[in-house]
Formats: sequence, structure tokens, C-alpha cells
Amino acid sequence: MLKHDCGSCHGLTLKGGLGPSLLAQDLVNKPDDYLLETIQNGRQGTAMPPWKPFITEQETRWFIQTLLR
Repeated sequence: MLKHDCGSCHGLTLKGGLGPSLLAQDLVNKPDDYLLETIQNGRQGTAMPPWKPFITEQETRWFIQTLLR
């Protein structure tokens, strides 16, 4: 999912594209709760859609931990 769904906007290598980079070094200073909120509810005024209808909070937290590795 990360490469296909997230990669379609954030780039296949997650270095950024339509959306910002999702590389660990670019996310390290963003609080987990901010990332959770962004993924679950999207960001109004941006291309980031809400993923809450498709993934649980637990799955979202797993994505965040995977991205931060």
C-alpha cells in the first residue's frame, strides 16, 4: 500500500511528488499524532485525502512506524 497508494502522490520512492517526502529523515520532527491525523483525516486545501474509511487507526500507526524506520 505504501508504494502504490501513497507513492502515487508522494513518489514511488516516497521522496516527494505531488505530496511531500515521506522519508524518515523528513518525518522525524513531526509528532506521531500529527501524522496520524493527516493520514486518517486528510489535509483540507491539499490533495491529501482521508484514509479513515479504508484503514484503521492501528494500521495507520503501523504505517507511521514503518515510515520512520
